[in-house]
Amino acid sequence: MAAYATERRIAELAVQRACLLTDKVYHSRVKGTVTKGDKSPVTIADFGAQALVIGAVHTVFPADSIVGEEDAEVLRSEADKRESVWSLVQSAVDDSAVLTADIGAVTDAEEMMALIDLGNHAGGSVGRIWALDPIDGTKGFLRGDQYAVCLALIVDGSVQVGALGCPNLPVDPAQPEGEKGILLSAVRGQGATIRPLSNPSATPTPIHMRAISALSAASFCEGVEAGHSSHGQQAAIAEALGITNKSVQMDSQAKYATIARGVADIYLRLPTSATYQEKIWDHAAGSLIVEEAGGTVSDAHGNALNFGVGRTLRENKGVVAATRNIHAEVIAAVKAELAKAQL
Repeated sequence: MAAYATERRIAELAVQRACLLTDKVYHSRVKGTVTKGDKSPVTIADFGAQALVIGAVHTVFPADSIVGEEDAEVLRSEADKRESVWSLVQSAVDDSAVLTADIGAVTDAEEMMALIDLGNHAGGSVGRIWALDPIDGTKGFLRGDQYAVCLALIVDGSVQVGALGCPNLPVDPAQPEGEKGILLSAVRGQGATIRPLSNPSATPTPIHMRAISALSAASFCEGVEAGHSSHGQQAAIAEALGITNKSVQMDSQAKYATIARGVADIYLRLPTSATYQEKIWDHAAGSLIVEEAGGTVSDAHGNALNFGVGRTLRENKGVVAATRNIHAEVIAAVKAELAKAQL
């Protein structure tokens, strides 16, 4: 059996089950939104998806640690939200009963909250640590746009397995109004694959980034939220590189999925302040998938992303992902632009 084959399969199944829950909330009128201390939104789907994914990981790998974005504090204090989340979790487990033999179930609301709180690990450079973002791109989720369910296994500080569920990306990029929902996964050294979310038994298809012979033919994929990355700086970098194609804007690690499958070529997340620290769950899965599809991922200064220093990428500033043969040129343009801003 190939290295990490079980971990990859469990990651895919966990994300698959969580996407059933998030998709149901996505298409409902009530998202159960609360505001966290950092002013960012969280929905009942975030809590439910975290419980399902951690439940799957904990069932199969009970000794592993987990770094998750959410905790269950608000669910312990607000019975209405707790019951709403529990109803969603029950429904998702029932709808994916065929997976229970592989990834277990969640028996009651107390277990659900305990599972959510298992995501409180501090991270680090030793051991097996899963990084989870139950809904990456919550603002996109709330707007009716792109979001992703993201799970990665970090072993001794190095990302070894990644899975991304993107329920709103088209299965066929050439038919954007056709079937939606893709699941991408990768194991370091074994390539990246894609399959429809709707068909867990489908044979995964290898994916590769687009071959770019001239930078002027490339296109950017960037975030919608200006608070996450500087659109102005990105436009200046595109001009410096001679890129005139319109940027693809979307939320979440769906951007990593988009460049990994060759729909765009460069993803920039430039630092908007000197103090902001990226979270490991926002990049672990996507960065591995891009690397295994033929890309290079670094920070804005060309340094490798360090996933072994805690819950954030505090030793890095920004993120640059690009097809391998153009990455160095992109980094040179990024450095020149950041030097102007002294970031």
